[in-house]
Amino acid sequence: MSATQLPNGYKSFGPKANCTLEVCPLEASLLRYQPSIPVNGTFIGLFALAMIIHTIQGLRSRNWGFMASMIGGCLLEIIGYVGRLILHDNPFSFGGFLLQIICITVAPVFFCAAIYVTLSKVIINVDRSISRFHPSLFYYIFIPCDIVSLVLQATGGALSTVGNNKAQVQKGVNVSLAGLIFQVVCLVAFCALFADYLITCARKPEARERMTKRMQMFVAFLFLSSLLILVRCSYRIEELKEGYFSEMFRNEPLFIGLESSYVAARELG
Repeated sequence: MSATQLPNGYKSFGPKANCTLEVCPLEASLLRYQPSIPVNGTFIGLFALAMIIHTIQGLRSRNWGFMASMIGGCLLEIIGYVGRLILHDNPFSFGGFLLQIICITVAPVFFCAAIYVTLSKVIINVDRSISRFHPSLFYYIFIPCDIVSLVLQATGGALSTVGNNKAQVQKGVNVSLAGLIFQVVCLVAFCALFADYLITCARKPEARERMTKRMQMFVAFLFLSSLLILVRCSYRIEELKEGYFSEMFRNEPLFIGLESSYVAARELG
C-alpha cells in the first residue's frame, strides 16, 4: 500500500514512521506480516545457548579470538531477533526494523572470522608444511575481507532505513548487496583453499595419521559450517536483489528456513 492510501499525516516506513496497527493496515508495513513470537523467541534462546557454550569452550581452550567472534555474532543474532519481536507488536517500528536488518545481516561475518581462526589452528596442529599458505595468512587475508564486508553490509542497512522513497532505500540495499556478494566471493575462495588442504592432507600419510577420528569429525563440521553460511549468503543476495519491496523479502517461512535455521545449525553443530 502506498503512502497516499494511509490516513492523513501517517508514515509507514522510515525514521518518521508513526503508523500503528490501530490506524494503518498491516499491508502498509514493509514486511506485510507480523513475525512469529514462538519462532523468533526460539531462535533467541538457541543463539543464547550457543553463546554460553562457545564462551565456556573459549575459556577452557583459551582461544580468545574464536570466543570473541562467536560471542559477537551470537549477540548480534539475539539483538536482531529481538527486533523481530518488536516488529510483531508494531510492524511499522523503525527501531525494530533497524535492529533486524543490520544485526541479522552482519552477524555471520563474525562467524566466518571464527571459522578462519579455527582452520589456521587446525593447519598448525595437523601439518602446516602441506598448506599452500602460512596459517597466519588466513587471519591477514580473510579477516580484513570480513571487515570490508561488515562495513558495507552495516552501512547499506543503515542507509536503506533512512531513505524517504523506494529509490533512496534501494541505494542502501545495493550497498548491502555489495557487501554480501563480496562475502560470498571470499567464502568461495576460503572453501576452495580449505578443500585443497583436506585433499592434500588425505594424500599425505604423515598428515593423515595426525587426523584422528575426532579431528576428522571436527574438520568435517567446520567445512559444513562454511557451506551453510555460503548458502545463507546466497539466499540473502537473491532476497535483497529486488529490494525490500519484493515478495521474497516478505516471506517469513523462507527467511526462517534459509536464514535462521542455517545459521543456528551452524552455531549449534
